[in-house]
Amino acid sequence: MPRKPIYVEIIIRTDIESLWKYTQDPMLHESWDLRFSEIQYLQKSAESEPQQFKYATKIGFGMRIEGLGETYSTYEKDGMRTSVLKFSSDQSLSLIREGAGFWRYIPTEEGIRFITRYDYRTRFGKAGEWFDQLMFRSMMGGATAWSFDRLRLSLEKGISPRVSFSRSLTDILCISILSIDWIYQGLVPKLLVQNSGEIDILQSTGLFHGYESIVLAIMGVGEISFGLLLLLVGRKWRKIMYLLNLILMVLLGISAIGQPHVYVEPFNPISLNVSMIALSFVGLLQLRDLPDARRCKRTVHWRDE
Repeated sequence: MPRKPIYVEIIIRTDIESLWKYTQDPMLHESWDLRFSEIQYLQKSAESEPQQFKYATKIGFGMRIEGLGETYSTYEKDGMRTSVLKFSSDQSLSLIREGAGFWRYIPTEEGIRFITRYDYRTRFGKAGEWFDQLMFRSMMGGATAWSFDRLRLSLEKGISPRVSFSRSLTDILCISILSIDWIYQGLVPKLLVQNSGEIDILQSTGLFHGYESIVLAIMGVGEISFGLLLLLVGRKWRKIMYLLNLILMVLLGISAIGQPHVYVEPFNPISLNVSMIALSFVGLLQLRDLPDARRCKRTVHWRDE
């Protein structure tokens, strides 16, 4: 299967000098680019030589992938600039053996059209190629696009890349914990262990008369489905899901009023529902100006061939 180069494009409303600085200065570059933990320029023996650099990427558990690269820049007509780079790693831990690509800066009326296109060769033979096509290449493309939007937020709105990262992490934690809570509450007390007090709450309503166990199972399936939806829906629907969670938590809390004793149990509607409502509020507060890879174009334009 032929490799498809990674292509990412975004419009950033800034001047070309600011964008150039944030992408060419090693310390600024590593602050927004998720693909690199460290970038260090090496001393040049002659000004005309390409700029060589070392890079490192932390992959967790104290491990890191290191490599070498070189870059040089060109100035073209109409104020357009291009930065070309090559990179490689000798580490056996690195899936990427070597690669090359470019950054292009094109002034437009809307801002700077910032483009990257790059490709690489993998190690580990067919297994490496298979893993790259199945998962790794899409992850690299997504990380590049997310990083480009984080850079856009920094230049357009003055939001620090560190703040963007912490907000995104908070959003992921909020939605993940809410999802786990819903799935657990639907699976354990409603499907697996129906004598946990949920039956008593339904019986107190007097609405179902002997069908409480079936209704409880249906509710459990619904809660599990809602928990899965929280995980699966995209950022576009995240606000709606948080608001739905708020409404459902209030309704479920009210439904337990007929059983006052449940409010004094260890995990009661007050402690659980209020916590889940609070997570929804925190999640809603984080939604504005989060980096989003979907703001980038991911298909190549004919002018960039």
